[in-house]
Amino acid sequence: MSTPVAVWLVLSLIWGSTWLFIKLGLQDLPPFTFAGVRFVVAAAILLVVIAVRRVPLPRAPRDWLLIALTGLMAFTVNYGLLFWGEQRTSSGLAAILQTIIPAFGLIIAHYYLPDERITLWKVCGIALGIAGVALIFSDQASVGDGKSALMGSAAIVVGAFCVAYSNVLVKARARHIEPAVLAAGQMICGLVPLLIVGVVLEGNPFAFRWTPLAVLSLLYLALVGSAIAFLLFYWLVRNMDVTKTMLIPLVTPPIAVFLGWLVLGESLTWRTAAGALGIMSGIALIVTRKKKELEAAGTVAAVKECETN
Repeated sequence: MSTPVAVWLVLSLIWGSTWLFIKLGLQDLPPFTFAGVRFVVAAAILLVVIAVRRVPLPRAPRDWLLIALTGLMAFTVNYGLLFWGEQRTSSGLAAILQTIIPAFGLIIAHYYLPDERITLWKVCGIALGIAGVALIFSDQASVGDGKSALMGSAAIVVGAFCVAYSNVLVKARARHIEPAVLAAGQMICGLVPLLIVGVVLEGNPFAFRWTPLAVLSLLYLALVGSAIAFLLFYWLVRNMDVTKTMLIPLVTPPIAVFLGWLVLGESLTWRTAAGALGIMSGIALIVTRKKKELEAAGTVAAVKECETN
């Protein structure tokens, strides 16, 4: 097995397992403080990496403004709503709902990235994904505590939209910023509001039940699920075809559902399973079309190079 394939598998397992550890941590810790402290630890690790590698920092004020804005969307809003929402849903369902991120990203990218316009195939993929989310919503509305489950699901989807918007802004305007600096800056800007909201709504963090399981969940999410996963992902981007890295979101939900079933005894109804199939089919359609577009672009570039030579 090649190193990139091994890293791809490890990264898929890590991101598939984070949903379980969020659910385990939420048994003892409130959502906003839990999310905020997670990124305190993760950002500290990335700051050490930046210092050791002497990574240059941005100098333009607009770069720092972009980091702050995308940090608020990707970390404050997304993770705040995700942790809050997962209190009211299963870990597997949370992973499934977040899979809609690429579909939202395609819609937003149409207005920010000239090379990523909406096509008929993309519309079909987005429609499948949205239909899957709607089916899941209908299922959550029919469960015992339907209102709470529905609100949790809606919160996760709103968070997915915000992180998709953040990702498009980063791709459009922040390609020149070092990935480690970008991630650390986003985390720092995002964790401050999370901690403030946590103190106001949830109370003194030192008074929480910091059980061994809560500490283990926090450390796993911060060290493995954030810092290590981030470093692995950017290594993978540089050493593997981008279309293969885009398949990771299709692998993580089944892993999350399996771990939720194995450890927590979670189950899926047929409507949730059908909704998950719709979302993942839509994303698969988007990814396969993207792959063909990239291959076509590569062929055109090669022909032009031959003509030039």
